[in-house]
Amino acid sequence: MDEQKRTAPNELKPHEKKARRAFRPPKTVLIFCAALAGIAIVIGIAALVSGIDGIKALTDFVSKQILGMQWLNTVLGLAFTGMFGAEFMATRWGGAIQFFLYDTIKIVLLLCLLIFLISYIQSYFPPERTKRLLGKYRGFWANGMGALLGTVTPFCSCSSIPIFIGFTRAGLSCGVTFSFLISSPLVDLGAFILLAGVFGFPIAVTYVIVGLVLAVAGGTILEKTGIGKNVRDFIVQGSLAEAEETEPTQKDRVLYAKDQMLSTLKKVWIYILIGVGIGATIHNFIPTEWIQAVLGQDQWYSVWIASVVGVPMYADIFGTIPVAEALFFKGVGVETILSFMMSVTALSLPSLIMLSKAVKPKLLFWFIVTVVLGIVAIGYIFNALNFLFL
Repeated sequence: MDEQKRTAPNELKPHEKKARRAFRPPKTVLIFCAALAGIAIVIGIAALVSGIDGIKALTDFVSKQILGMQWLNTVLGLAFTGMFGAEFMATRWGGAIQFFLYDTIKIVLLLCLLIFLISYIQSYFPPERTKRLLGKYRGFWANGMGALLGTVTPFCSCSSIPIFIGFTRAGLSCGVTFSFLISSPLVDLGAFILLAGVFGFPIAVTYVIVGLVLAVAGGTILEKTGIGKNVRDFIVQGSLAEAEETEPTQKDRVLYAKDQMLSTLKKVWIYILIGVGIGATIHNFIPTEWIQAVLGQDQWYSVWIASVVGVPMYADIFGTIPVAEALFFKGVGVETILSFMMSVTALSLPSLIMLSKAVKPKLLFWFIVTVVLGIVAIGYIFNALNFLFL
């Protein structure tokens, strides 16, 4: 009997079982790979059927109907026409009401879905693991990693500052910390998806790329000039409590993502309503001629105005998108819209007040100057390339 047990072919020793479990990919990885494979198959079918035109038709459908939810706008238009009549819906007030409800529903639904997904991904990057990851890189690559990390972290500049302080206390270079600080409120998966739904994939991809370039360039400049070292003494001299790192279960990750979704929605819903309200006003009540006179593509100062006007405002990326959408429909250039959105999200007045408690005045001044000049430079570069987005 003992000999049969020793020679049983299907029986594995304990260390063999452990090794097999170690090489077994998590279910989330398998689901992610399956989703990517599905997307690749759909794109391949579209390319085989109609070539480039098929791929373009597919991306337009995803951008307009799935992410942009234009079907919802059509449904609301039919419903309001049935309730209030076609004559009222043709007025400015009718258009404003439809714009407000459509954009509010669309942004809230996408916001909840995207924050849940991003927070779930973020659960794989606890602070200790993040510090170890960033500590492996130096120079330009480290700044790039800091900027990329900002894409899976908080959704407004005020939420980013405590993490910035923690990274500084952990001994990370100022190039990394400021690249993160610029990127975090500026670029994330949620911004990309919402921008793709409103403006299309080319502009969404452009926004993400220029946001990351601005973050890395700004962090590199502040590091190489030595200005980035002007941090308050209590932050540099402080220490971080080492917390024991435990691997959360799938249930823990889902609960964390749910809590982050509800918490973020409670923080930003008022800014979404304000942003949609401003967008509805611009879209339906302010004449196009007025917008064009100030922010038109033929006005050399439009980028400067958009960059400066955005600083006193406080909103996250989700609150600025309705305003940007209304400006886009009024014929404002992509470069001016990008400058406005970046200025609002990266340099809001409340976040600068919080940052002033963590850095010395010299660093705060040059941080603002570096980011503003970077935003303006990006605006003028895309002014020259505006024909690509027409």
